[in-house]
Amino acid sequence: MEFPKLHNQLILAPMEEVTGLPFRMLCRRYGASLAYAEMASSHGIARDNPSTLRLITTCKEDKPVGIQLCGQLPGILLKAAQKTQKDFDIIDINMGCPSQNIIKQGAGSALLKRKSKIREIIETLTKNLSKPVTAKIRLGFSKVEVLELAEIIEKAGASAIAIHARTAIGKSSGKADWDLIKQVKKQSSIPIIGNGGVFSPLDAESLLKCCDYVMIARAAIRNPKIFHEILYYFETGKIKSTEPEEKIETFFEYCKLNAKYPYGRFKILKQRAQDFTHGLKHSAPLREKISHVKTEEALLEIMQMYKKQVALKS
Repeated sequence: MEFPKLHNQLILAPMEEVTGLPFRMLCRRYGASLAYAEMASSHGIARDNPSTLRLITTCKEDKPVGIQLCGQLPGILLKAAQKTQKDFDIIDINMGCPSQNIIKQGAGSALLKRKSKIREIIETLTKNLSKPVTAKIRLGFSKVEVLELAEIIEKAGASAIAIHARTAIGKSSGKADWDLIKQVKKQSSIPIIGNGGVFSPLDAESLLKCCDYVMIARAAIRNPKIFHEILYYFETGKIKSTEPEEKIETFFEYCKLNAKYPYGRFKILKQRAQDFTHGLKHSAPLREKISHVKTEEALLEIMQMYKKQVALKS
């Protein structure tokens, strides 16, 4: 099964408590060609757990969209994939999450130490699903083994591989080793998606010399317009940074999308307000107020007042 053709090379990574439906739709608005729902437990989906199913809410406009499953039992992963493949264009298996809670379950990056289990999982899914199966991995668990891991995954039938260019032990610290992604690309005949260390258009340009697609994570959390900035640079050769007023307006766009595609939990809305104002001038008092606000109405009022202040100073 071939990886879908995308209209550009920029992909939104799956991120816990971030890439719910409203955030995905916002990033699509600014140029993301493919977006992933946040990682979901295969056991939760298999058992129809309401909390897990809420994480993978989608809609007809949310296309193409990938689901990332977490687990280590091939049968349960297959059951979860079979239940969701009608709504998702790609079935991705998380083999890179460095969370200790996930590792203790034998899932996420723990799988990087179990090559035969990786092969079994990918083979089980590719032989029994009608949608492309992909894997998101790291360079290795504590040592670099990415060339061998990628070869195993490709031979097992995967349609693409996303590589976070750090080890699981390294988490998100240190410089991402894009040269290793380039080495994987040279040996592979399927699309390779590079991830890690992309925070600017120049970063994206450099990483695309090593792989087929760029997957953006942390940079998008605070600035969903990063996709637009990158595409603008690709088209014009010029750097265009998102202005403070635009970042604030992005929050209100998110609120409207959250009303249309409810993601729930006021805590998440507060977090987006914190994220989208991070780094703006004189935002420390605002962020302090946001942390104590109790209602959505009060939050919107605070953000509107700050928006007016920024407009007056610009």
